[in-house]
Amino acid sequence: MCQPFCEKAPPRRRRFVLDKTMRPSLLDPFFAPLAALPGVGPKTAKAFDRLLRENARVIDLLFHAPVDLVDNRLSPTIADAPIDRHVVFAARVVEHRNQARRGGAPFTVLVEDETADVALVFFRTNPDWVARALPVGEIRWIAGDLKLWNGYRQIAHPQIYDAAAYQKLRAFEPVYGLTEGLHQRNVAKAVEAALSRAPQVPEWLAANTARRLDGLAFVEALRAVHAPAKLADLSPEAPARKRLAYDELLAQQLALRLVRARMRHVKGLSARGDGRIAAKIEAALPWSLTNAQRAALKDIRADMAREEKMLRLLQGDVGSGKTIVALLAMATAVESGRQAALMAPTEILARQHFERMAPLAETAGMRLALVTGRDRPAERRASLEGLRDGAIDIAVGTHALVQEGVAFRDLALAVVDEQHRFGVHQRLALGEKGAAADVLVMTATPIPRTLVLSYFGDMDVSNLTEKPAGRTPVKTVTMPLERIGELVARVGAAMEQGARCYWVCPLVEENETLDLAAASARYEDLRQHFGARVGLVHGQMKGKDKDAAMVAFQRGETQLLVATTVIEVGVDVPEATIMVIEHAERFGLAQLHQLRGRVGRGAGQSSCILLYKGPLGETAKARLSILRESDDGFRIAEEDLRLRGEGEILGKRQSGAPGFHFADLAVHAGLLRLARDEAAAALDADPALADETGRALRLLLYIFGQDEAAPLLRAG
Repeated sequence: MCQPFCEKAPPRRRRFVLDKTMRPSLLDPFFAPLAALPGVGPKTAKAFDRLLRENARVIDLLFHAPVDLVDNRLSPTIADAPIDRHVVFAARVVEHRNQARRGGAPFTVLVEDETADVALVFFRTNPDWVARALPVGEIRWIAGDLKLWNGYRQIAHPQIYDAAAYQKLRAFEPVYGLTEGLHQRNVAKAVEAALSRAPQVPEWLAANTARRLDGLAFVEALRAVHAPAKLADLSPEAPARKRLAYDELLAQQLALRLVRARMRHVKGLSARGDGRIAAKIEAALPWSLTNAQRAALKDIRADMAREEKMLRLLQGDVGSGKTIVALLAMATAVESGRQAALMAPTEILARQHFERMAPLAETAGMRLALVTGRDRPAERRASLEGLRDGAIDIAVGTHALVQEGVAFRDLALAVVDEQHRFGVHQRLALGEKGAAADVLVMTATPIPRTLVLSYFGDMDVSNLTEKPAGRTPVKTVTMPLERIGELVARVGAAMEQGARCYWVCPLVEENETLDLAAASARYEDLRQHFGARVGLVHGQMKGKDKDAAMVAFQRGETQLLVATTVIEVGVDVPEATIMVIEHAERFGLAQLHQLRGRVGRGAGQSSCILLYKGPLGETAKARLSILRESDDGFRIAEEDLRLRGEGEILGKRQSGAPGFHFADLAVHAGLLRLARDEAAAALDADPALADETGRALRLLLYIFGQDEAAPLLRAG
């Protein structure tokens, strides 16, 4: 059951408490499992889970908006049909070839009109089905991507219609993002079934706001989003998308205000340090703290000393020194006689934090423990006993820290590193291991001010805008993929001089299986050149194998590490001086900056080579140009917002706080301001959301998942 938004309020000023177990039955069709839809069997439902979310529901599918349009209008003739485009034409079936399919050859059907012919190619397809669908001598309507192959027109796996079926075809059909095991027709049919079951919900918008949004009702807007008639309908400024974007922003702003109301009533415990432990840590550092680090520590310590619960975001660029700030903050908790914990999203990062902190903590007399899912039973028992009886001052670990058997004697400070990579309940659970423990969340992806206000509301923010002395800026260059042979030779020459290099493989349609295939292929290729000096690390490896690959690279046993984006955050090998990012045009600007930050961590000159496949679009050109010009993560975050919109910076696909389905703050900043005002007015007038409009707003909160988002926002 979700945590309530608000504590019990004073009499006569009752506030709204949202509880998903009390979700109105009117919304049941939205929250039914996708398997309840006709045509969605167990296998298809699993594919939808991969595409949308675990245990996907009807509302998740309805929020999966089309990304493109297919034009089903007829091309005048085959000869006039454009190459490398989706085309539709009528043709007579002339001949079936390769019916015996010797040697695994594709099944081919030749069709023609009075101007030209096209080969229709089918791989691993039942010939009997093809014969029935394309009888020789009959006219059929063919739809598909027209290509040239060895000078001949060809379409692989086309859609085939007879006259009656083509007449029923819509002039424009939506195109959806897919994953392995799903086809456009699966999604289209499921969406159609979902829309047919969508309940009519009461209007929650103020009358003047509804007029500003063209008077579209919520369900009406959902139907329009899934039935685009022109490319302009895919724009975030299209009426249907604006209406849904505003609904999403309004739900979020309501949740933020409810969270703020609750936070005002959450008491904390003062944790005042005397500085004796922190002073020993600082004395052991090989460099002096930056002014930004000192300012952040001053803010954090002031928060911890108060009797209100701290909720602070510490954001800093790559290499700005967040980890040492976190350690010194945790030292303050220990100085006050209490405990602290740091939770990292991966075992690699947790172990790295532990190994970097342990010598400093030992020098200062603090006792650290590492808690992960792979601890030996005896180690785990000792760690858990030490946390319970207070023998251990600081726990560093993964999500294993929030498991039921982990208990602290007196947890004062919970630090969550790269907070966006944890699930809702994991983020909540660490802070709840202590009595009103202070919470410090950290991110290495600087977040533009607009988005900080949007996602975190009144959360206090500390920015680390300086880098420690001795860091040399990374030299960044671009290189076309055609010159990869030249690059391999240069990397080899550098390795002969002792250099270590990362080689990051491309994002492939956000598909982990395909990402792995791309990384494995590059690994095998580079092994042909450099043999055992090449290592491989990716997200699907077992933890111990991943650790072994990283340790080998850290020790110099391997010099070239081929990787997926599993190395994006936190991995620290100061000896690594070369970063190659293959197909850099496929990555977001902020993520490119994060990857580049894996080098340049020592005193020597480092290089980042952005391999790209041309021709580049205008956005990709701008992205790579900005990266060459600047190493300022805050400027890069602002540019990324301008170029790509908030979803790519902070969305689920990349990094940062959770993204929106429809709202795009680069476009909808005005809607955000309007949503803030409307949320404030609604709660001022009806804090309990009890009147007719308030009850409708409750529905809005459930529909956009704010029964889960509110506790998430409270925990950072």
